[in-house]
Amino acid sequence: MSEETGTERTEEFAQLLRELKDRSGLSYGTLAKRLHMSTSTLHRYCNGTAVPVEYAPVERLARVCRATPQELVELHRRWILADAARGRKVDQGAARVPAQEAGPDGTAEPGQGEAGGENGEPVVIDTAAAAVPARRPSWLRRRGTALIAAVAVVAALGAVAYALRPTAVRAGDTTTPTVTGTLDVGGPAKPSATPSPSGSGHKPSASASASPTGTAASGDAGSNTSEGDGKQGANRPATAVPLAVAVRPYVYEDPCSQHFLVDSDPEQVGPPATEENAPRWSAAYGAVASGEQRVALTVQGTGEDTVVLNSLHVRVLAKGAPLAWNDYSMGVGCGGGVGTKSFDVDLDNGSPTVTVKNGQRDFPYKVSESDPEVFYVTAHTKAHDVRWDLSLDWSSGDRSGTVHLDNAGRPFRTSADAGRPGYDYPLGSSEWIERVGG
Repeated sequence: MSEETGTERTEEFAQLLRELKDRSGLSYGTLAKRLHMSTSTLHRYCNGTAVPVEYAPVERLARVCRATPQELVELHRRWILADAARGRKVDQGAARVPAQEAGPDGTAEPGQGEAGGENGEPVVIDTAAAAVPARRPSWLRRRGTALIAAVAVVAALGAVAYALRPTAVRAGDTTTPTVTGTLDVGGPAKPSATPSPSGSGHKPSASASASPTGTAASGDAGSNTSEGDGKQGANRPATAVPLAVAVRPYVYEDPCSQHFLVDSDPEQVGPPATEENAPRWSAAYGAVASGEQRVALTVQGTGEDTVVLNSLHVRVLAKGAPLAWNDYSMGVGCGGGVGTKSFDVDLDNGSPTVTVKNGQRDFPYKVSESDPEVFYVTAHTKAHDVRWDLSLDWSSGDRSGTVHLDNAGRPFRTSADAGRPGYDYPLGSSEWIERVGG
């Protein structure tokens, strides 16, 4: 790689850092304090005169600036390329160091090639710095760099494959569902691979099927594959999970019904999102549903057999004090709405359950490939910040299992607004206006 190409790699890395920093609205001084590094070090990262030796401080910076998962993958890729370019430049510099500059014992004179951090910060090496003589051979470094780059490419391809996995869509529904739940079917029981928000493992759901259950990948809800040895019981051929569930985490009864809590000032928050863009908008700003969250579940059979949906359960994973963030409404001037049939969850209850609301018929239900069902679940809280998920018990013939439902692999999260400042985005306006009168 030419020196010019190496410089371009470093500049591309620095450019993305600057974009994240500028979008955060934080000054260099404020951001440096949050990252526990000096302002000068952060400035060198962002203007391309230095590349961090380790990725950890880069990831911390990106997360403080609320980078999206896609931006984190791209930032890691650019850091690998910039770090490799810096390494090649240092190797070239080492080859040009005259032998007579070494000390009597064959080591470099004091002060040459030193790179130190400030106040215990990660070591930073300037792209124009002198070489460190005792470096690994260039061929070994190139092999290590190639291995790191290959791992990063595999991780990126895995993220793309996960994002493009098939999900079930109800006929006539033009909204793409965001996630398909984790499915439990016959087989040995396995613990969940998803850690709980509190840091401890999830306990098995109290509503789990009495029969032994295993776990299939959520993206395989409508496929003909399942985990295990290909058998369910003695001499029984492997069968596909008989249903698929598509989850929409933010459903607007009307635009005014959806509010989000965001830990940012109005100047740093973009215009309100439509229902179809709500998942992307909330992820970009780290938003949490405010007051209540309305979730839609589209359940459809995947084969000829009828599937009985026996019950729907809610599980609280974590509960804490309400978030002290600003409240943003996704619409104004909607008027009074008419309540629709739905299932209701009071998250403030000590042991919340799923109850019927506005004439909604209770379980059980039956679904098939030609006869899907759509369920609306409205969860609400006035006093807590709650992480929660759902589980759906099903049976078909002599098989039974449980489908675990969440928000794209993460728990649903709903927090009370607790009298927080509110902002509306009136029609024709170009900025958020503070709400008057609650």
